[in-house]
Amino acid sequence: MTKGSGAQSSASALPVIKAAVVVEGWSDTQRLALAVSCDTIETRGSALEKPVLDQIKRAQEERGVIVLTDPDFNGNRLRNLILKAVPEVTLASISKDEGRADRDNPHKSLGIEHASVETLRAVLLDADEQAGKVRPVSDIDRDFLFELGLLGSGDAKKKRERIGNALSFGYANGKQLLSRLTALGYQKEDVLNALKGGQHGQNN
Repeated sequence: MTKGSGAQSSASALPVIKAAVVVEGWSDTQRLALAVSCDTIETRGSALEKPVLDQIKRAQEERGVIVLTDPDFNGNRLRNLILKAVPEVTLASISKDEGRADRDNPHKSLGIEHASVETLRAVLLDADEQAGKVRPVSDIDRDFLFELGLLGSGDAKKKRERIGNALSFGYANGKQLLSRLTALGYQKEDVLNALKGGQHGQNN
């Protein structure tokens, strides 16, 4: 586990995140150190190796875990792998717009390292409140998702992106959406509010 801003005396005024935060690399750890005082677990690439996964499992048992990976394909893949292995973790996310590098960046990089300090602080504080709480049984089923056009409609992908951003678990494809919503304890009301433009963190 990497000590973030908690190891820096100059960061004493920063809010403290009790849960360990999973990020993809050192640059993400450095960015979070400007926003909060926290400890991070770095996946160090797209492959979720067993030692890292074991570390996540231990951290979840001891203090809770927040998963905050990049808003791209690889970040979403890592969220899926971690959630499958450790269903109790709390997911947090930023939107692609929030994680996009400055326009003068020739590669137009996308990631946590480019997000504003204010955005990261808000996302992590919200997720930390949810970490470790018992989740309710979800009342969402496949028929409900079809009724809302989240599956099987022409604009389903766009709607799923909106849901993922609003509920802080990132993009989920048609096969992933139901399992992710139910695993995280979301209710039909949460999905309806998200589609109307409401935004909040993971359900408790």
